Amino acid sequence: MSAERAAATVTDFRGRRVTIVEVGPRDGLQNEHAQVATADKIEFVNRLSAARLPVIEVGAFVSPKWVPQMADAAEVFAGITRAPGIRYTALVPNLAGLDRAMAAGVTEIAVFASSTETFSRRNINQSVDASLAGYKEVCDRALAAGVRVRGYLSTAFGCPFEGDVAPERVADVAARLADLGVFEVAVSDTIGIAHPGQVPRVLDAVLARLPASRVALHFHDTRGTALANVLAALPYGIATFDASTGGLGGCPYAPGAAGNLATDDLIYMLDGLGIETGVVLENVSEASAFIASKIDHALPSRYAQAYRASRGT
Repeated sequence: MSAERAAATVTDFRGRRVTIVEVGPRDGLQNEHAQVATADKIEFVNRLSAARLPVIEVGAFVSPKWVPQMADAAEVFAGITRAPGIRYTALVPNLAGLDRAMAAGVTEIAVFASSTETFSRRNINQSVDASLAGYKEVCDRALAAGVRVRGYLSTAFGCPFEGDVAPERVADVAARLADLGVFEVAVSDTIGIAHPGQVPRVLDAVLARLPASRVALHFHDTRGTALANVLAALPYGIATFDASTGGLGGCPYAPGAAGNLATDDLIYMLDGLGIETGVVLENVSEASAFIASKIDHALPSRYAQAYRASRGT
């Protein structure tokens, strides 16, 4: 590629706007071994609000037996300061979780399905068909109550049990989620196996069934390709990406792996491309530093590490 062509490709992104869905308080912390105090979770969310992240997934209303890190979701929601213009969301697995979320004042939820049968059974002890049947009940009740519903689609780029996943399979389950009434499907790389050569193949299949405006991408950085995957997706018109401040969270199916795509790194790259997010990067770095002090290891975000080094901390 010539220098002129490369410059034109980057320039094409200028003026575009991308929405960042901050998943650190939920997907990040639920995969951390350290137990973070409720007050610290509240402070973390408030710092993310100060960074003007437009969507913050605060917690999950799941069984504390299986996900003890999320046992205080209602208390966290009760304690945060909700800023105007920011959506505060929660993950729910079933009708009981939905009822708890609505009692906590949650107005936007997410459900989670899998692209593969084995992962679905290992993760939630249900087949894909059974999980979608249950989510139909959740969606119907939520939508009737005025609660928006988002859908996660796990193992869309590879499964820890079944290996490669056909893009057509991903597209089919994504379309079935959309048919339930979810406003957006977050096509997710659960184990961080996606690479830039694969992203176009999956998006070609998914976008044949759904418009880009209803598709988000959720990458993990297990193999260091998350930012490259975002770059591969931008030409397709994808305008929503999930990320976790500091790269919080590992993956239970890839022990020792890095967590989600780091919000700090993503914002830095998007800023450099001239893509608008409305997020204050310095405040994200401060939130990263805060939550890093509450867990038992350093955060993997390259930008967060550089920020700390520049401040001598």
